[in-house]
Amino acid sequence: MKVSDRRKLRNRDVSFTLMGLGCAQMGNLYRLTPYQESLGAFEAAWDAGIRYFDTAPFYGYTRSERRLGTMVTDRARDDYVLSTKVGRLMLPDNTVGPEEDAFVAPLPFRPTYDYGYDAILRSFEDSRQRLGMFAPDVLFVHDVGRATHGDRHQHYWDQLTKGGGFRALGELREAGLIKAIGLGVNEWQAIADAMDECDIDVSMLAGRYTLLEQESLALLDRCHREGVGIVVAGAFNSGLLAGNRKFNYAEAPADILARVGEIEAACEAEGVAMQAAALAFPALHPAVVSVVSGARNAEQMKANVGWFEQEIPASFWSRLQDKGVIVADASVSGG
Repeated sequence: MKVSDRRKLRNRDVSFTLMGLGCAQMGNLYRLTPYQESLGAFEAAWDAGIRYFDTAPFYGYTRSERRLGTMVTDRARDDYVLSTKVGRLMLPDNTVGPEEDAFVAPLPFRPTYDYGYDAILRSFEDSRQRLGMFAPDVLFVHDVGRATHGDRHQHYWDQLTKGGGFRALGELREAGLIKAIGLGVNEWQAIADAMDECDIDVSMLAGRYTLLEQESLALLDRCHREGVGIVVAGAFNSGLLAGNRKFNYAEAPADILARVGEIEAACEAEGVAMQAAALAFPALHPAVVSVVSGARNAEQMKANVGWFEQEIPASFWSRLQDKGVIVADASVSGG
């Protein structure tokens, strides 16, 4: 597979490159990232043929959108696809500290959850200003679900359904101000619920369809049947599949570490880099239109591209299915 390969949404005129650049690190995720380092990651992605970029108002408390907007401003608008998100209004606040929500030196805008009709439209307009862009391609509802909001979930879900949030997205799409709508979440169940409520086109699913987690397979199969695309993020599962010992932002439990051991053994036997396997596996499902990976600088971006384009023999996937690391009915023969 090549990062520049294209996959088109079945029902909308949007084509994604098979690898996308996730831009949370442009917002100083975990540590300060100078603008020139972020620009290096963007330019390395562009030079490799990547033409899909994902950001959000939340990343760096608006810093990521501002940086990415500057980077794409001199590129021909038809040459790339850009997604951003709604669900948090970024309100001016001079009490924002030196580190908030894992972002270092965030800008002075406090995130406030609001998924209602007026808030969706306001958030979208604010993003257009920060990006310097008339019409972003894709708009995702960011971080909605039971695991995210706990006992406040129904309140926020009602904002989307009864409060007009989904209606606002549909109107923006109908007006041609965006081409596609969906969710950007860590919970596959939220995407399933959204498909029952709204005519969504594509959704970003972070960390739930990977070599270590495949409980979302039934959802991906449904998405393929119904023509809803999936963008996979978090393929490294917080970095565990890239060489550290974190899983979903915490210390990895023993059973997960044992599964990683099985993957490492297969990689050694087949001559495959574990990072390559982690990035390639989600793209084998036919519902997946892109695999998004973050990069802090040009070197990281080039490494990601190299891993993604590494040739992986069919025997490697068969070996992992035989070990039960990959469930038997998962797609391992290409999307």
